[in-house]
Amino acid sequence: MISTTAAWLAFFLFAATMTYAGVRDVATMTIPNRLVAFLLVAFAVFAPLAGVELSTIWSSTLVASAVLACTFTFFALGWIGGGDAKLLPVAVLWLGPDLALHFVVYASVLGAVLTLSLLQFRRVPLPVILKKRAWSSRLHQPQSGIPYGAAMAPAALLLLPESHWLSAIL
Repeated sequence: MISTTAAWLAFFLFAATMTYAGVRDVATMTIPNRLVAFLLVAFAVFAPLAGVELSTIWSSTLVASAVLACTFTFFALGWIGGGDAKLLPVAVLWLGPDLALHFVVYASVLGAVLTLSLLQFRRVPLPVILKKRAWSSRLHQPQSGIPYGAAMAPAALLLLPESHWLSAIL
């Protein structure tokens, strides 16, 4: 019973936290370290309680570590922001090694769509009603970055039902 409850809690906690991260990234262009740390601690607590096999926990950790090495290289090259470089491997940790590549591909495709959409958005004048909103003015500025957390969140939500969290429940 505890494993089913823990799996449900973990499932919804991850979904809610990723949604929050995506919305916050659009609104502020930041993904706080405390949010990433929260996801790390929550995984460490919920994975064993939900009955996730130790081999899955270790392989998830290994794959997430490899992704972290890649994303920090991308951060060092200026290709992505620091929050994005930390959120992506933590999402891989939660989704597991079997879905890691799918997640990266989904996030990349959604990130490309987001990038192209923002480039188009930045080419047209900002409507007056949106000029009064700090987040939309920030997104409209050509020198501002791309909030890739807004692409990672739906990618994670699309794959979450296929993850080991739901198999622990069903």
